[in-house]
Amino acid sequence: MASGEVTREFTTMRVALAQVNTTVGDLTANTALVLSSVEKLADQGVHIALFPEMTITGYPVEDLALRASFRSASRQAVGELAATLAATHFGEILVVVGYLEESETHKPQNAIALIHRGQVVATYIKHHLPNYGVFDEFRNFVPGNKSLVVRFHGVDIGFAICEDIWRSEGPVAQLAARNPGLVLVPNGSPFERNKNDLRLALVKTRAREIGAPLVYVNMTGAQDDLVFDGDSIVVNAQGEVLARAPQFHDGLMLVDISAMKGTSQPDLVISEESVAAYKLLTPGVARRYDELEQTWLALVYGLRDYVEKNKFPSVLLGLSGGIDSALVAAIAADAIGAHRVFGVGLPSRYSSDHSLTDAKELAQAIGLNYRVISIEPMVASFLDNLGLTGLAEENVQARVRGTTLMGLSNQEGHLVLATGNKSELAVGYSTLYGDAVGGYAPIKDLLKVEVWALARWRNARAISEGGLPPIPVSSIEKEPSAELHPGQKDSDSLPDYQLLDQILHIYIEEDLGLAGVLAAGFDKEVAMQIIRKVDAAEYKRRQYPPGTKISSRAFGKDRRLPITSGWREKE
Repeated sequence: MASGEVTREFTTMRVALAQVNTTVGDLTANTALVLSSVEKLADQGVHIALFPEMTITGYPVEDLALRASFRSASRQAVGELAATLAATHFGEILVVVGYLEESETHKPQNAIALIHRGQVVATYIKHHLPNYGVFDEFRNFVPGNKSLVVRFHGVDIGFAICEDIWRSEGPVAQLAARNPGLVLVPNGSPFERNKNDLRLALVKTRAREIGAPLVYVNMTGAQDDLVFDGDSIVVNAQGEVLARAPQFHDGLMLVDISAMKGTSQPDLVISEESVAAYKLLTPGVARRYDELEQTWLALVYGLRDYVEKNKFPSVLLGLSGGIDSALVAAIAADAIGAHRVFGVGLPSRYSSDHSLTDAKELAQAIGLNYRVISIEPMVASFLDNLGLTGLAEENVQARVRGTTLMGLSNQEGHLVLATGNKSELAVGYSTLYGDAVGGYAPIKDLLKVEVWALARWRNARAISEGGLPPIPVSSIEKEPSAELHPGQKDSDSLPDYQLLDQILHIYIEEDLGLAGVLAAGFDKEVAMQIIRKVDAAEYKRRQYPPGTKISSRAFGKDRRLPITSGWREKE
């Protein structure tokens, strides 16, 4: 060893990453979830239990954050949690849990509490509100600091919350300058297709920049239109993956992490002594799901939590024999069980025989509840009294179906599922108060070509598992039609879905405007026709039910345009 060189000592600590599914606003249940999770760790030799962002309140709380009563209850829940942990002899574990704080000026703050031996020994405040509103206050254990480092078992531990690690500057640069031996990052990171690879790249990069092992924990479950898929990750200082938890799975992942001691000037010393030697666990890296399986699981979990957390006993949907309603029915059956799914065939005089046949085959394959109610007498009564013709007459059929479903919902207590897809919503191919009725729309963020792909995937999985494919092949292969007049097809009003969805992807997902569509080689007249439809349909999309977000540009959540607007795309 060269003269003046300092020998660094390492210690190994066991960290538990808690992938938990919380409920927004249910502080009692969320606190109980933390307690039950820590109780499971009592005999596991765990030193640190790391919970996700805003665990106590659930996430995201949106404008609940603005209520003083809610902020007060959140702070009180943390105090009660600390006392209970000490009283139940779990006080030696350092529990890191997210909650809602408030500043001295009574502004809401997204915070984590560090609980040890019955005390909240430190807090760290994130620079964003839980509803993504930016504010400019930081507060932690040491006033004036914009990072927090505490020493526990001799290791200097730094903290960041979710978006804190999105950029190299700010909290990441501050942490790097303080040279922690370990970094803990609680998250509430919603699922998006292919986002898991972005997370991994981000975590690796930040660990190398800070020069310390990094522990990234993420929540599970769903809240309204968001789905949280877990996918918690642990990497060493070189960015090498030590462990990775399964997606869409609640549970506790235990990882032994070797960290350098005494690397920083901590704000708080909890304990200096090293951890006594113990038998190390073999870390695991969970299998990654492919894109279609991730998408299916996200849609299933999104619907399941919406139904369960809002205490609906069952769901109801119209079964047309088409691919969209078939896919929604299959998702619902996987989510809550086929016995809680109620399908209704609603034929009109224009309905084809194969529509009812396909709907019945679907119901039998899945095992859901099924009945048929003819809408023809109701439609005839409307038309006799109103004298409607043409498109207005066609829309009456859709609205009678919607009214029938909502009436059954009122009578029997079901949650009505809307079955529209993203392609239809994009161009306004839906009827307000008709097929747009419902309380939840599971596939509203799926383009039509993705609907077909997912249906084929679900059938293939059933076959591989020795089961019966839930979705009739004829529902997948036949030409889409709303059957609103004799021989009517979607293609009467819309381009082929393969073409339509390519243009929608450029215009909506990539937000490249008309120029981007034309640069991709699409015909100008077709492109303008589609773009005009998209821009004119914003008022319909605003009135559509919430549904599971799986893309980075979901209607209502990520993409919201003015309803009244004079802007038109030009070549």
